Amino acid sequence: MPILTDTYTLANGVQIPKIGFGTWQVPDGQITYDAVRAALDAGYRHIDSARGYGNEESVGKAVRDSGIPRSEIFVTTKLPADVKGFDAAKASFATSTGLLDLGYVDLYLIHAPWPWEECGADYTEGNIAAWRALIEIADAGGARAIGVSNFDGPQIQSLIDATGVVPQANQIQYYVGHTLDDVVAYCAANGILVEAYSPLATGELIGDARLREIADRYGKTTAQLAIRYTLQKGTLPLPKTTTPSRIVENADVDFEISAEDVALLDGFGSEK
Repeated sequence: MPILTDTYTLANGVQIPKIGFGTWQVPDGQITYDAVRAALDAGYRHIDSARGYGNEESVGKAVRDSGIPRSEIFVTTKLPADVKGFDAAKASFATSTGLLDLGYVDLYLIHAPWPWEECGADYTEGNIAAWRALIEIADAGGARAIGVSNFDGPQIQSLIDATGVVPQANQIQYYVGHTLDDVVAYCAANGILVEAYSPLATGELIGDARLREIADRYGKTTAQLAIRYTLQKGTLPLPKTTTPSRIVENADVDFEISAEDVALLDGFGSEK
C-alpha cells in the first residue's frame, strides 16, 4: 500500500512515514510483540511507543526480530509525563533506549505538559528543563528528532522562548469531531508536524452512522474514512489495533475524500 511508504518531512529534514502503528494500551509481552510484527509484515515502517505504555521492550524485540534493516523503521518513544527535569529526563531516556535495544530512537517526545494526575497544572520550568535534555540527546545522536505530545501553543512557545529550539512534532488526540484547530494552526505556523493519536476516537467512530453513510460512498469502512480524513487534514495518524486484518485495513487508505465530504466531517463535533 503506497501510503505506508509515503513520508512527511520534519523541519530538520528527517523523513517520517505518513502512518504510524500505535501501541497505546497494548500490554507488554506477546500481545505487543505479535501486533508490532503483524504491522511490520503488513508494510508499516513507523512504530509509536512510550515509556508510559510499559511495552518498549516488546516493541524493540519485534523490530529486531523482523529482519527489516533498522534504518528502514521509524521508532518513536516518549519521556514519561511525570518526569520534569534535566537529569531525570536523561536517565529516563537511557532506560527507554536500554529496553528498546535499537540504538538510537527516531523521535523522542515529552509525553505531556503535566503529570497525568495533575492535568492542567503549570510545569513550565520542569518542561523547559526536560526540553533542554531532549535537545542534548538529539545533539548527541540519541534521537534523530524531538518533540512534544499533548502540548498547546503557549506551552510549546515557552520551550521555544527558553531554548530557541522548535519541537519537530506535537502528538495530540485528533479525530473527526475533535480537531483542536487552535493547536493545529499554531503548529502549522511554526513548522511543527501534528501527529494524530486515537484517530478512531479509541474505537468510538467505527460505529458512527454518519461516518458509515459517507464511507459507503467510497466503498470503505468507517475506520478507513476516519484515518484518511486525518491524512487529508495534514496530520499523521497513529491507529492502534491488535487484530491483524484490521492492521492491514487501517493502512488501505489510498483514496481521496471529496472537498464536500471533508467539509461535512469538519462539521461533526458540535452536534456529538
